[in-house]
Amino acid sequence: MPPAAPPCRRPLRHPIGRGGLWLIAAVLAFGGPAAAEIAPSGAASCSGCHGPPGDGGLVPSLAGRPAEEIVAALMQFNAGERAATVMDRIAKGFTDDEIRAIAEWLAGGGDQAAHSSQP
Repeated sequence: MPPAAPPCRRPLRHPIGRGGLWLIAAVLAFGGPAAAEIAPSGAASCSGCHGPPGDGGLVPSLAGRPAEEIVAALMQFNAGERAATVMDRIAKGFTDDEIRAIAEWLAGGGDQAAHSSQP
């Protein structure tokens, strides 16, 4: 018979489980509470290439860019009017409303406005 758990310690029995707790902890640690609360659907995909919060690297920086500029670029990618390797395919996955929400979120500094840099 396996030993019983000490009476002062109970196994974690919560609807989100241990994995959910780790996910929440990671979001809060790396994205901050604002990212968990206000990031529009699809915005997290930008940081894969553009870095959090769109600081750039091998691809153009999005940090500090006006929302209208980001919207215009995404609409051009979506319509096939702008040359791209992957952005045309990514942009086609968003509705006009999602593009606008993502652009406004990025223009506002994304999830870490304090770390934004000008392009």
